[in-house]
Amino acid sequence: MSKIRVGIVGYGNVGRGVEVALRQNPDMELVAVFTRRAPETLTIQTPSAAVVSMDDIKSYTDKVDVVILCGGSATDLPVQGPEMAKLFNTIDSFDTHARIPEYHASVEEAAKKAGKTSIISVGWDPGLFSMIRMMSGAILPMGEDYTFWGKGVSQGHSDAIRRVNGVKNGIQYTIPVTEAIDKVRAGENPTLSTREKHTRECFVVAEEGADKAQIESDIKNMPNYFSDYDTTVHFITEEELKANHSKMPHGGFVFRSGITGVNEEHKQIIEFSLKLDSNPEFTAQVLVAYARAAVRMNKEGNTGAKTVFDVPLSYLSAKSSAELIKNLL
Repeated sequence: MSKIRVGIVGYGNVGRGVEVALRQNPDMELVAVFTRRAPETLTIQTPSAAVVSMDDIKSYTDKVDVVILCGGSATDLPVQGPEMAKLFNTIDSFDTHARIPEYHASVEEAAKKAGKTSIISVGWDPGLFSMIRMMSGAILPMGEDYTFWGKGVSQGHSDAIRRVNGVKNGIQYTIPVTEAIDKVRAGENPTLSTREKHTRECFVVAEEGADKAQIESDIKNMPNYFSDYDTTVHFITEEELKANHSKMPHGGFVFRSGITGVNEEHKQIIEFSLKLDSNPEFTAQVLVAYARAAVRMNKEGNTGAKTVFDVPLSYLSAKSSAELIKNLL
């Protein structure tokens, strides 16, 4: 059987993670990394793959089966998602939750018209956590969902602060409020505001001469990212950032706290958790699995924009249906 031919768009943390993840999937191969940088300045780890300018990506429409979009959600994916869906089957990790419906609509229009399959907002949240919330709600219709993220580095939020005027570099940590988690685990079904569930902590390297007060204000008042949270901004040096904040751990919890029984007397709690040493590498692993699914769905004529809710679980695996039934069911 021929291998699934994969292209990577963007070679940052997630893009490098996808390249490594592909090595663990023998039914897939990396064909090309597409970059906005000068191709000759980019060194990748796969000798057989090409490094290609984004200006030349159209010449690869018949050379790859799926492209994995590894840009940021703030400015890259809103443009790249619909544009790439006109040319390829695509996978992306668009994670601005409030804007997913409009992003889905824009990719749907492009992919449907081109006869392509694009699975959007793939990762662990949105993505795996979304699946757990959906399934848990179906299983326990009388109940409440609770999602906690961290403690860890949010790639999307870190990308957002780096795009603030006057910011040279920066990283953001999402921190769950322990008291809130304890109440959920105890089955108290608390009503929690966004601010009561998490805090956000930013470590920022400002450009020389930049207005730090304005930077702090721009970050704390950023809609969809920081305005609904208690946010702390620390200004540090580039050296401190590299020494103390170079790793990218993350994780989180999804709970469904419900009740069952004739008199609704029994508490039932579903908990799903992740503890990740490397957020981008784990996200990349999820992207690669869904890349396999996108190719399968497209071959069946199932086109347009899809989410994790639309993808049969078995399509993520390289194993046959018979193997899955025998070994995992």
